[in-house]
Amino acid sequence: MNEARLAELEPSQTIVQLCQWEDTEAELDEMWSFVGSKQQQRWLWHAVDHKTGAVLAYVLAEHKDAAFLELKALLEPFGITQFYTDGWGTYERHVEPVFHTVGKVHTQTIERKHLTLRTRIKRLARKTICFSKSEWLHDVVIGLFINRFEFGLPI
Repeated sequence: MNEARLAELEPSQTIVQLCQWEDTEAELDEMWSFVGSKQQQRWLWHAVDHKTGAVLAYVLAEHKDAAFLELKALLEPFGITQFYTDGWGTYERHVEPVFHTVGKVHTQTIERKHLTLRTRIKRLARKTICFSKSEWLHDVVIGLFINRFEFGLPI
């Protein structure tokens, strides 16, 4: 979770932001990668602020509803009231339609993040000889990158 972004919000601001529709929007998406072989898939689920493009939170897990619910729990302190996603079923099952907008036109920022991550972390590229042999190492490499370059944490 982006602790720095969350710390910027004072409790009184958080209450006000819950009432401001435009300040509480996030784009959510998942990105596929693999460990060892393409049959052993690993997914990066993450959310970015719709206006600034700042990564708010991420989860590395399987492509299942439980991973999205874990990400959604990490996003609760941000007070997000509008989610922009692609049309994948888990979003429709777990986000109320009034708070959910489907369409690629609203997820361009997070799709751009995908391209940046694939370019900078070769393990995420679709056709490469660079791949992780263990799930733990895969998660550590991606987690360290996000924590350093997106959250600004020292490594």
